[in-house]
Amino acid sequence: MPKLDVIQEVKLRSELQGAIQLHRDLDTAIVSLEETGTGDQLQLRRLKKLKLELKDKIQRIENMLIPDIIA
Repeated sequence: MPKLDVIQEVKLRSELQGAIQLHRDLDTAIVSLEETGTGDQLQLRRLKKLKLELKDKIQRIENMLIPDIIA
């Protein structure tokens, strides 16, 4: 993968921080809905799926920011 320029890296880091924050917010919402029992199962499944998609996105961005070390 080619090296990122400074602007690309800043944009990716910003996107990463936003995704991490949204992931935390979703986790909080899911726990809250599960504890209070106010959320229906479909809503919980959708939130959990979105949280999983965000986790994958976070991993992809981190992989782009951290270069592979060839031994």
